Amino acid sequence: MKIKSATFLVSNVDYKSCPTLNEAEFAFIGRSNVGKSSLINMLMGIPKLAKTSSTPGKTQLINHFTVNEQWYLVDLPGYGYAKVSKHKRNKWQSVISDYLLKRPNLTAVFVLLDARLAPQPIDVEFMNWCGEKAIPFVMVFTKIDKLSSTQLQKNQAIYRKEMLAYWEELPPVFLTSATSSVGKEAVLDYIEKILLQIKA
Repeated sequence: MKIKSATFLVSNVDYKSCPTLNEAEFAFIGRSNVGKSSLINMLMGIPKLAKTSSTPGKTQLINHFTVNEQWYLVDLPGYGYAKVSKHKRNKWQSVISDYLLKRPNLTAVFVLLDARLAPQPIDVEFMNWCGEKAIPFVMVFTKIDKLSSTQLQKNQAIYRKEMLAYWEELPPVFLTSATSSVGKEAVLDYIEKILLQIKA
């Protein structure tokens, strides 16, 4: 898939205020320091499309972007480790769960995972929750440029073993780097494939 256009559309505090249900939506989510905004900017080829910050937890709203005038990319608030009050963190969790459970044109969720880390309980818990709720998701490992190929393979094996303790098989897995653009074509081709299936 070639990105011909990607523009910010709107931010909302809850799913009820999101755009009309006329296009498929692909949501991106992950822990608050996983590099979500950088990955989105890399995929879209626009450096400042999604706001990046050195402070985790910057994304606090449901952000919609229109891509190629054909589908929505949705930037969701990060979960975990953000330095905010418990009340605000619970509010974010409610916003996220309501969107994921009640947004009928949500097509797939891209769960971002830091390739440098061992499986984090909060990530595994979130993916298991998606499975229980029949929310389709894929695993996107970020920052693969930050470790050697040997360490990457080792970490991937550990993750695979952890996930297969809960799952019969893994969902689609993508390896990415916002710095080197690794994984860009694979992720965009996956989205394009789904869009073609929807139209068929």
